[in-house]
Amino acid sequence: MVRKTRKKAAKKAASKKTTAKKPAVKKTVKKAAKKTVARKAGAPLSKSQLMAVLAEATEIPKKDVVNLMEQLAAIAYKEAKNGFTLPGFGKLALVKRKARMGRNPQTGESIKIPAKTVVKFRIAKACKDAILGKK
Repeated sequence: MVRKTRKKAAKKAASKKTTAKKPAVKKTVKKAAKKTVARKAGAPLSKSQLMAVLAEATEIPKKDVVNLMEQLAAIAYKEAKNGFTLPGFGKLALVKRKARMGRNPQTGESIKIPAKTVVKFRIAKACKDAILGKK
């Protein structure tokens, strides 16, 4: 019974406070951009962390960045058949692999691996140089 009365009292107090207060002003994009993304050292960025970093860097709302990345992925999937290039990163390409003979590692039996088409991502030279340094 004590809990119920405390909850009711808290609700009444909250309703009185909200009517007296002015509506909260939203933070500007520049203030939000100063926040850093928390992550473990050496760990790759997760999808949500990547979206947050892009939103901060471009000063675009996170929702719009997520939508942009989803549309970019959809276009890449659709255009991969013809070759899809992301300038500065690389390109998606379809590669046809020939049929070949393989070996079952458990039994040692020779098996025929059929021909197939696979998707490959070829890293652009600019990306390699930026990450590894020029040779």
